[in-house]
Amino acid sequence: MGPYSMFCRLLHTWAGVYTPRQVADKVKRFFSKYSVNRHKMTTLTPAYHAENYSPDDNRFDPRPFLYRSGWPWQFRCVDTQVLQLERGQRQDLDGVD
Repeated sequence: MGPYSMFCRLLHTWAGVYTPRQVADKVKRFFSKYSVNRHKMTTLTPAYHAENYSPDDNRFDPRPFLYRSGWPWQFRCVDTQVLQLERGQRQDLDGVD
């Protein structure tokens, strides 16, 4: 999942616990930290090799390891959705006397 789809999923999962703004902040913080540190997961740790040939060399991880840490398009979509949700909640509250 990317930032926007994770935001949508957690919004429903954490509906009574966090506000949409708090969920958005948590998702943005996670993906910012993930993108900055993703390259560290591609380094092989030292291991014992009992044979001269080992077919497992970590080339089969299809995920990219360099991301833009700002996620500009995805974070903008999340912010737009938060604003729409906040406006909708305000409109619902404005109709109540």
